Amino acid sequence: MNCNNIYDIPKEKFTFVQNETKIKEVPLTAKHSSYTKDALTRFAKNKGSVICFFIILLLALYAIFVPIFSPYKIYSRDGYFAYASPKSPLFSHLGFWNGTKKQEVNEVTYDYLSLIPDAIYKDLGEKTRFIAARPQTWHVIKVNTYALTGWVKMLLSKEEYEEALAWEKETGTQLFYPLLNESLIKNVSYKGDQNAWALTDAKGNLEYTKDKKIQDIFLRDSDNNPVYTIQRMMGSQVETRVLYKEWYKYKNGRYASFLFGADKSGYDIFTRLAYGARLSLVLSIFVASVNLFLGIIIGAIEGYYGGTVDLIIERIKDILYDVPTLVIFALFQLYLSNKTGPLASMFFAFIFYGWIGPSSTVRAQFYRFKGQDYVNASRTLGASDARLIFKHILPNSIGFIITASVLTIPGVIFSEANLTYLGIVNLEGDTMTSVGTMLNAAKDTLATNPHCLFFPAAFISILLICFNEFGNGLRDAFNPTLRGAEE
Repeated sequence: MNCNNIYDIPKEKFTFVQNETKIKEVPLTAKHSSYTKDALTRFAKNKGSVICFFIILLLALYAIFVPIFSPYKIYSRDGYFAYASPKSPLFSHLGFWNGTKKQEVNEVTYDYLSLIPDAIYKDLGEKTRFIAARPQTWHVIKVNTYALTGWVKMLLSKEEYEEALAWEKETGTQLFYPLLNESLIKNVSYKGDQNAWALTDAKGNLEYTKDKKIQDIFLRDSDNNPVYTIQRMMGSQVETRVLYKEWYKYKNGRYASFLFGADKSGYDIFTRLAYGARLSLVLSIFVASVNLFLGIIIGAIEGYYGGTVDLIIERIKDILYDVPTLVIFALFQLYLSNKTGPLASMFFAFIFYGWIGPSSTVRAQFYRFKGQDYVNASRTLGASDARLIFKHILPNSIGFIITASVLTIPGVIFSEANLTYLGIVNLEGDTMTSVGTMLNAAKDTLATNPHCLFFPAAFISILLICFNEFGNGLRDAFNPTLRGAEE
């Protein structure tokens, strides 16, 4: 039925709604959501940023707690374990992460390594190489980098020697080995005879082989007979020869085991990296906080008052911004590090120009909000400049300012790593290190000992990627213009 007039609609077409139900007010059940809660809710929906947040938290916990619970300290160094491969006691018995390294060695080195207990972890076979058109046999082996040191000569006090001897008898572990007569091999050298050579290293290991058989080069008595003695008196001290792998266990109660391996100086990379990460994180957060504080003060003055004040500060910022960053750091290191130290001078260099970015952000926010109606209303009611700045304008822009400042943290970390890697700032020492310093020390060993470079590089790469993704997530979550955009 087509009706052009509402009055033409038959009465029976209408029905009462809620004919027997009384309509009354229903209280609102929706809970109030604050700006912060709403922002965190939107941040939680960004799965990538949430994952990055927990990764950052995990890396921060690593930097905090590893130096506390690690058996090694930042100054713990043992040159006999230089370039030791990563080893985990938990997985070493499974055949990986066990401190071994694959090598190809000639027969001279192979015979020498065969003398050292546990030095050859696995023999993988032989191969032929042509050197100067002459075939030579080489051995492919996996070596135990914690046993390569072999034997070491030591001078001990009589008390130290007796204590070590008692431990050897108690545990049944051979610690002392017969002393060698170095004079017997002084005139022995390799002269093209493949069956005769002398092997000497910097640790006091001396072995002479002929026809691939070990010859007696031990101390001899007056009748020139070998004397297999493990000690002799050198004044008030005892000269001995120990197997260093077992000596380390005697002194420390455990075998050496570096989770991330050791660097060229014998430092534990796992522990040193934690100390370096702690320095990078603390420095970056402290620098970002100081720059944020200075940026808020200077940017608020610029944005609120404008005019001549804004013009002067902006020209100062333009001058500072055009000075190359490396020049600033180099000058601070040349003229300030001798008085305050390299770390403090680097901190002052970051502060010297680091406030420019936050101040520009604050200035832009103040120009945005200072002309709003609520600000003008407060000004009309007699509010002071300080009240307008800190009670009305700044609180409305602080979310964007803080989230923008979070992104400066990875920038500081990356700059610190670059400066220490390039050697402009030197933080290497027994009591201090940084990720960039570790990268700089390991750059020449990438081909032979990649673990020295891999772990610091992986740490800083993961940290920077996660900080950038986390900062982007915070920025989007606290941006009021995006509120409800994802619905």
